[in-house]
Amino acid sequence: MASSFMTDSPFLNASAGRPARHAPVWFMRQAGRSLPEYRELRGSGSILDAIAQPELSAEITLQPVRRHNVDAAVLFSDIVVPVHATGFGIDVTPGTGPVAEQPFRTRDDLQRLPPLTPEHVQHVTETVDILVNELPASVPLLAFAGAPFTVASYLIEGAPSRTYQHTKAMMHAEPQLWHDLMECLSDYAIEFISAQLTHGARAFQLFDSWVGSLSARDYDTFVAPHSTRVFHTLNERHADVPGIHFGIGCDHLLESMYAAGPQILGLDWRTRISSARERMGSDLVVQGNLDPALVLAGMNVALDGAMEVLRDNGGHPGHIFNLGHGVQPDTDPGVLTEVVALVHEQTAMEPSPS
Repeated sequence: MASSFMTDSPFLNASAGRPARHAPVWFMRQAGRSLPEYRELRGSGSILDAIAQPELSAEITLQPVRRHNVDAAVLFSDIVVPVHATGFGIDVTPGTGPVAEQPFRTRDDLQRLPPLTPEHVQHVTETVDILVNELPASVPLLAFAGAPFTVASYLIEGAPSRTYQHTKAMMHAEPQLWHDLMECLSDYAIEFISAQLTHGARAFQLFDSWVGSLSARDYDTFVAPHSTRVFHTLNERHADVPGIHFGIGCDHLLESMYAAGPQILGLDWRTRISSARERMGSDLVVQGNLDPALVLAGMNVALDGAMEVLRDNGGHPGHIFNLGHGVQPDTDPGVLTEVVALVHEQTAMEPSPS
């Protein structure tokens, strides 16, 4: 009996809407945070210091693959790696997040964002090289980058924000400066993801974590053209490599985010999978979308929630199981392992004779 599946990778099959031997699973922020072996290995200090060490970064990337039996490895990195590498002046403060002592506020600040070159991110591509050799063929490595809006918000605000006061002010009061900054950060996202794909990553995710703070009109005017350029350029350079578009609180933006050109639309827990397909077509390939809070609520609640996500998907082959946001630091890793096992068991398919 021969396999009828197009590839040995459940993730890559599902990404194309093809049947897989089981629904693939991976978790955003799966590399580290909740794993005791991660905390023991990494120690204290900025995450950027750990990312700068290829052997260490590769091991951290592999830890959740070994522990949870997930179907994709997401590179241990951070969305501010490119702007940090070119010398803008930003770091990731433990317990706070990205912090820039001198935020981006004037046209002169564009000089602090020189073009991103492969040399700037050589430590990242060295990590990718290690992982491509270490990972099983059925477990692809996912590249990722921060989307232009989300990275811009950190640069402009200088720290995580609830209001995005300075970001929205720049959009409306200085639109040309805003678009020039977004053009630059689009180039960063393109070059950063492209470098990872060139070295062997087999899919990518563009994280626009905080774009849900915008109205649909502002998104279409100030963000969509730039995210569209990222996806279209990567699709031209790396044909047939699946891309995922993901943000938080984006139900009102999903049609526009999908129109930007991703192969896969990431959903947070607020939008039902069945509803997204009603709105954007029955062939829509989705990623998601178990509420991370349910994982924190204990084993039974998490498994019940996972079953509800599978019921909502209705057996559609174009489904990549994930949380609706990242793994929280105080998550019990054992719960995640059991969620993976449940999804694999409940969606297992036998290959048909060829």
